[in-house]
Amino acid sequence: MKKFFAIFFALVLTLTFLAGASADGKTKVGIVLLIENGAFLDMKDGIISGLAANGYVEGDNLIVDYKNAQGDATNLATICQAMDDGTYDVVFTVATPATQTFVGLESETPCVFCSVAAPVAAGIMSTLDTPDMNATGTSNAIPAGDILNLGLTITPDVKTFGLLYCTSEINAVNAMENAKVYLDENGYKYIETTVSSSAEVQTATQALLEKGIDAMFIANDSTVQAAVDILAELCTEEGVPTYCCSATTVLSGCLATLAMSDTFIGEQTAEIAVKILNGAKPADVPAIVVPANIVSINQGTLDALGLTVPEAVTAMGDIQYLGK
Repeated sequence: MKKFFAIFFALVLTLTFLAGASADGKTKVGIVLLIENGAFLDMKDGIISGLAANGYVEGDNLIVDYKNAQGDATNLATICQAMDDGTYDVVFTVATPATQTFVGLESETPCVFCSVAAPVAAGIMSTLDTPDMNATGTSNAIPAGDILNLGLTITPDVKTFGLLYCTSEINAVNAMENAKVYLDENGYKYIETTVSSSAEVQTATQALLEKGIDAMFIANDSTVQAAVDILAELCTEEGVPTYCCSATTVLSGCLATLAMSDTFIGEQTAEIAVKILNGAKPADVPAIVVPANIVSINQGTLDALGLTVPEAVTAMGDIQYLGK
């Protein structure tokens, strides 16, 4: 009998560990960011509101453990390791660096990623349709060609683009490779420069302006985003339009983009997580690409550059004007 109770007690402990916070009737999720910016915070809010819309309400039946690594890769690794302790039902990772770090742990806890531009290139799955690393989620594959086409529609006299990005962010590299293909195929020139930290953005921007670029294109790049207000101000002062890949970056001062709502992509990520929380395995839930369907324009930057929006832009998607 004592042996029976010992085995039974051990089984209960094991099941409690595996069930994590769900053992007390609450679902527990983690949300991890490498760095805070407006876009990522909107995605986080979208995840939480998306979960609430499906009955998982923070403070009621849901525990949300939110962590920001403050731009430090070592902090990010520590946070991800702490969340790989068996007590989380799902861990949300926002953007590529956080996702690569958590997936690299080969955790038994499902990873649901948000806004990874190139999941296959980032090494977190073999194909979007067949998640094979206990991770699935949403991709905001950057339509670089469409964004550049938008820019050329607004400012058709542009001949040379400046491309500025961080090479350590695979999503930015992927977007820039696609941008260069579009520019090469359509006969436009470009000058590219890279940065390894946000502190280098100002100097890199000034160098591109001195080389005579007509417009700037930047990717969804947390390193550049951290100093994008400086970049946008410098370019606008020189009469150079700036095109980007996020509505939040437009709000920071860039002229325009064609993108999706950051809150919406968070909500779509939550929809995927709900399937897993309700019993599905990540391998059975394909990752999805959230389409870009909103043209975002910074009204203040538009006015400062003395530009107007051509009627042809309205055919590209719904238009929202941001900023002053």
